[in-house]
Amino acid sequence: MGPDRDVSKRRGERPPVPDALPVPVVDAHTHLDACGAVTPDQVGELLDRANAAGVDRVITVADDLASARWAAEAATWDDRVFAAVALHPTRTSTFTDEDRAELTRLAGQPRVVAVGETGLDYYWDYAPPAAQHEAFRWHIELSKRVGKPLMIHDRDAHDDVLKILDEEGPPSTVVFHCFSGDLAFARACVERGFVLSFAGTATFRNAHALREAAAWAPADHVLVETDAPFLTPHPFRGRPNEPYCANYTLRDLATLRHVELAELAATVTRNAERVFGLRDGVES
Repeated sequence: MGPDRDVSKRRGERPPVPDALPVPVVDAHTHLDACGAVTPDQVGELLDRANAAGVDRVITVADDLASARWAAEAATWDDRVFAAVALHPTRTSTFTDEDRAELTRLAGQPRVVAVGETGLDYYWDYAPPAAQHEAFRWHIELSKRVGKPLMIHDRDAHDDVLKILDEEGPPSTVVFHCFSGDLAFARACVERGFVLSFAGTATFRNAHALREAAAWAPADHVLVETDAPFLTPHPFRGRPNEPYCANYTLRDLATLRHVELAELAATVTRNAERVFGLRDGVES
């Protein structure tokens, strides 16, 4: 069998579980249900694989009301799981008062540690910009009302995301999930005190501008995430992603930033605990 056919055969396989990190880290943004872990046993098995790689806690993130309910419930099944709830910008063409009431209720639950992912997405056309803007402003207000971090989805919308945050006044903690900007945008975010969460895209060898931003970002503004099952890091791009693959991204970032792996792991863990209020499997 030729090498191209061999790669194609492996495309549907999970990457190997790597050796454990020297210091455990938090996967700051994943979608356990989309990874196929929807029962308590499945969630436990997935988290066991993550633990074997040194990823000891995860934040599972909702993109619609059904997944928000599920995420909030799943976070009660296992001390290693926390949740974030919101309506994804691509889902905002219909956003009712009942939806808002439900998200408000879920956001107040103790194992829900962030409002997200919310923001703007100009890549897809599932929801008009006006509806996205209105929903984004509402989520900003919810984040401030419940006193929990705002988790931003920003796709092809850098300027408008910052404009709305400036107009509304951001919450005390804002996280740019799967940060996708260049160095100038990273500087604009950090100047405002925002946190940058880097996913597997920051390991892609053709993502030069993003890798420049990841190399520059101040240490206390950096998180690591998978966005699993999407965005599997190099060299496994295109294969299924899981929280344990945050290990690969962290290793790549340590090399890119010219720091020891243990130092970066300890830093992003402290950052995640500070940002989301995590302490030893419980929220502070």
